[in-house]
Amino acid sequence: MSTQERLIDGPAGPIELLVEQPSVASPGRIALVCHPHPLYGGTMRNKVVHTLARAAQDLGATSVRFNFRGVGASGGSHAGGDGESVDAAFVADWASRELGGAELWVLGFSFGAWVALRLATLRDAARLVTVAPPVQRFEPVAGGLPRCPWLVVQGDADELVDHVAVLDWTRHLAPAPELLLLPGVGHFFHGHLTVLRSAVRDWLAAQPADSPGGAR
Repeated sequence: MSTQERLIDGPAGPIELLVEQPSVASPGRIALVCHPHPLYGGTMRNKVVHTLARAAQDLGATSVRFNFRGVGASGGSHAGGDGESVDAAFVADWASRELGGAELWVLGFSFGAWVALRLATLRDAARLVTVAPPVQRFEPVAGGLPRCPWLVVQGDADELVDHVAVLDWTRHLAPAPELLLLPGVGHFFHGHLTVLRSAVRDWLAAQPADSPGGAR
C-alpha cells in the first residue's frame, strides 16, 4: 500500500488528504470517502470511513479520504453541509486531474453519506455507497437522484439514525437504491466492521462496468 498525506489549496483554505493506493491498483479508479459530522468528532480517520476505503482498495481503487473544512489541518469552519459539499466536489475534481481518475466511486458515512449523495448528483459517479444516511436531519437532495448504481447500508440497531425512517425514505425514491439492512448493528458498526467491508466490497464488485460514470 502506498500512502500519501497531503495538503491542497481548497475553497476555504487547505484541505487535508489521505491518498492510499493498493499495491495491485486499477488505473483510473478513484474512491472518494466522506466522513461523519465534523461537530461531533467526525474525521477522515473514523473507523467506518477507514473500512469503506479498505473495501474499495480491495478492488484496486485508489482511495481518497479528506477532512472537511475546520477538521484537522483543513482550513475554514463548518458550513452546515453546503460548504462541505463544495469541498467534496473540489477534491473529486482534484483527484480526477492529479490522479488520473476516469471512474469515480463515492462513499460516505452518516453526515458524509448525505454529502456523498449530493456529490454523486453533481459529478458523473460510477458507484455510490451511503452508510447510515441521516434522513431525519437533512433535506432531500436537490437536482434529482444520481444515475449510478447506489447502495444504502443501515443497521437496525442504530441509536442515531432511525432505520425505519431510512426504509421509508428508500421506498419513496425512484429508482430506489439497493438497501442492505444489517440486523443488530449500531451506528458505529462496533464488532461488525468486517461484515461492512465484505458487503460493500462484494456490492461494488458486482456492478456493471458500463454504469454511468464508469469505464467504457
